[in-house]
Amino acid sequence: MTKKLILTICLIFSCLWGWTSHAVAGELSERLANFPQWEKLTSVKTANGDLIYPQWMAGTWEVKSTLVDLAAPLAPDIVTPGFEGNREQLNRPINFLVRFIPANKIDSGLKSLLQTNNNSQNIVADRAFNSLNLARAYLGDAAVLAVKVDPDSPNRQITFLNSERQLVSIVTARATETTADGKFITTEVFQQLFKGGSRPYLNSVESTTAYHQLSTQNPAIEADQVTAVYLSSQDPDYFKAGSQPVALYRYRLEFYPQK
Repeated sequence: MTKKLILTICLIFSCLWGWTSHAVAGELSERLANFPQWEKLTSVKTANGDLIYPQWMAGTWEVKSTLVDLAAPLAPDIVTPGFEGNREQLNRPINFLVRFIPANKIDSGLKSLLQTNNNSQNIVADRAFNSLNLARAYLGDAAVLAVKVDPDSPNRQITFLNSERQLVSIVTARATETTADGKFITTEVFQQLFKGGSRPYLNSVESTTAYHQLSTQNPAIEADQVTAVYLSSQDPDYFKAGSQPVALYRYRLEFYPQK
């Protein structure tokens, strides 16, 4: 369960977070094109407030998420927990609901949102709703008790699991980019701490996602997403890994509008 949870939470955050600082033109799209040759981003800035999504992402969506590729650049010397087991998820779609709504419809963290973004009609993710649905889609309803977002910061959330386990996720940095062909690309960096196992598990995760609005409704939006897992500074192999990720997961996301 712990190994499966680590992959799941990576995906949860990669879909749902961030306020925007603009990346160097073309850096994020180039990064996706260079998969799996990745190193840590240096152009991201400290996360403040919440991500403002394009207006065309507003609404409730059924998302079909499919893991289409994965890589362990430092294998066999360094491999993250659960990496080999995650191969079982390849080409197996997972479906769940998400929604993106005006900032003034968000109860949790509203004060922080409005202070940072000013315009309450800006489109943001309903983080608690989205994260709960995604976690339960991967882990089962009984395994995930609740998801709570810090009312003072949309960048911190806790996923409460059965057996008194918790996963604390904190967004630390991010950037966005809009391409000439209309793709909206985001990257988020966050720290995640799993508590309640035999020992705490800490790592650093970066997710880069390119959203593209389609001319159809079936699906209406598609996205290319890569999630990279880096070792924390507390890991004994931290200096050995350097700036390289120890695991990379690539997803295809398809968004279908719900009434």
